Amino acid sequence: MINATVTELSGALAAKKVSSEELTRAFLERVSKLNGAINAFITVDEDYSLARARAADTALARGDAGPLTGIPLAHKDILCTRALRTTCGSRMLAGYTSPYDAHVVEQLDRGGAVVLGKCNMDEFAMGSSNESSFFGPARNPWDRTRVPGGSSGGSAAAVAARMAAAATGTDTGGSIRQPAAMTGVCGLKPTYGAVSRFGLVAFASSLDQAGPMAKCAADLALLMNAMAGFDARDSTSVERPREDYSRSLNLDLQGLRLGIPREYFGEGVEPGVLKAVEEALRWFVSQGAKTVPIELPNARLGVPVYYVIAPAEASSNLSRFDGVRYGHRAKEYADLVEMYARTRAEGFGAEVKQRILVGTYVLSHGYYDAYYLQAQKVRRLIARDFAAAFEACDVILGPTSPTTAFELGANTDDPVKMYLNDIFTIPAPLAGLPALSVPCGFDAAGLPVGLQLTGRHFAEGVLLGAAHRYQQATDWHRRVPRETPL
Repeated sequence: MINATVTELSGALAAKKVSSEELTRAFLERVSKLNGAINAFITVDEDYSLARARAADTALARGDAGPLTGIPLAHKDILCTRALRTTCGSRMLAGYTSPYDAHVVEQLDRGGAVVLGKCNMDEFAMGSSNESSFFGPARNPWDRTRVPGGSSGGSAAAVAARMAAAATGTDTGGSIRQPAAMTGVCGLKPTYGAVSRFGLVAFASSLDQAGPMAKCAADLALLMNAMAGFDARDSTSVERPREDYSRSLNLDLQGLRLGIPREYFGEGVEPGVLKAVEEALRWFVSQGAKTVPIELPNARLGVPVYYVIAPAEASSNLSRFDGVRYGHRAKEYADLVEMYARTRAEGFGAEVKQRILVGTYVLSHGYYDAYYLQAQKVRRLIARDFAAAFEACDVILGPTSPTTAFELGANTDDPVKMYLNDIFTIPAPLAGLPALSVPCGFDAAGLPVGLQLTGRHFAEGVLLGAAHRYQQATDWHRRVPRETPL
C-alpha cells in the first residue's frame, strides 16, 4: 500500500480495505528503516501520528471523512506546528516548538490528514541541495551519494522513498520543483497568494509560497483542494472563490498551445535532460497540442535578480532571531551587543550568514538604488515577458532543472554553479506564477528528469490537467528508487 497514490489510498480507506492506523504504522516502519540512510526526517513522533490515525479511523467509521482523512503525510520543517518542533533546519531553532499551527497545517489537519513528522531542509530554505541543513544533508533515494535537491529536499526524498504518501514544501526560487525533479516526484508551486503564508517561517516574503509534493498530479489536486483558500491573517492572501482542482484533471489537450522558450533548450542543459523533455513534448503534440515558439529574453537575468531580492528580504526577516525571545542564545557574552553577535554567529550556518551579508549590503545606503531597486525593475521586465508570452500560448513547457541530481559536495565550493541550477525555476516566482514539475524520464545514469509546466496566474487547474493526462500515458511517476525497494 505504501506505493499507492493518495487518491488510491483514499479509496482504500473509504472502502475499509485498510485502516489509517495500519497505513500509518506501515509508513512509520519504513521511516524507521530508511531514515538513518536518507535523513529525510528531522522530527518523528510515532505516538502523536498514531493518535491522529486512530482519530481518522473514528471519523471514517462514522462516515464523517473527506478525501484526505487518514492519509499519512509529512511537513517541511519550515511550517509551524504546535505538536512538533519547528527547526527550519537550523541550530538557531533546534529546540523551538511553535505556539500555533501554520494555515496549511490547520487546513490539512481539518481535512483529517495524519502527520508523520517534519522533513529535512536547507537551513531557512536557503539552498538548492539540502546540504546546508544543521541536521546534515538529506540524500537522494535514487543514489544516496547524490543530493535530493533543495530546499525541500527532505520532503521530496520522503515521498520518493515511499516514507510518506505526500508532503508539503515551500518554493521561493524553485525549492519545490527542483527537488521534485531530482527525486522523480511531482511538485506544485501555486500562484503567489493562492495558499496562505501564515505560519510559514519567512525567508523572502515576496517570493515564498507553500505547495504540495506527491507521486502524481491527481494527488497534488487533492492536496491543493485542502491547502488553497483565503486567509485573513496573511495580507498577501488572495480572496477568490474556492476551486476544485480535481475537476480540471481531464483536460482536453486538443489545441492546447504549448509555449517553447528557446532560452530553456539551449546551452547548459544536460543531453539526458534535453532528450527526456523533448520526448515528453512529442507526446503532447501527438495528443493534439500545438507548439508555439516564444521568447523570454529577460529570463537569463532571473538568477542575479533573485540573488539580490531574496537575500535583501532574508536579511530583514532573519533579524528577529537574536537570542532574546526564542531560539538559540549564546551561553557566554559580556553585554547585549555581544550576546546578539555570538548568538547569530553560533546559530546560523555559513549559507545563511552569506545571504544575510549580501542582503544587508544591497540594502545599505549608497547601494540600494544600484542593486535592490534595479533588481526590482528587472523583475518587472521578467513578469512582462511572461505576460507577452501568454498572449500566444496557454502553458510554457521546458526542463525543471538543467541537470539531474549532482553528487554531495560537488557544488559546495562554487556558489554560482549551485545557484545556476535554479535558472529555469526562478523566473516563475519572480512573476508570481504557478508552475509544477512532473517526472518525464531518466538520464543515462538512471537519475530522474523533471518536466516543468508554467501557467498564467491561478491556472493551476490547467497545469494539473496537462500533467495528469501525461501521467495517464506514462509510468515515470510510478517508478520506485532502486536503493529503496518496497
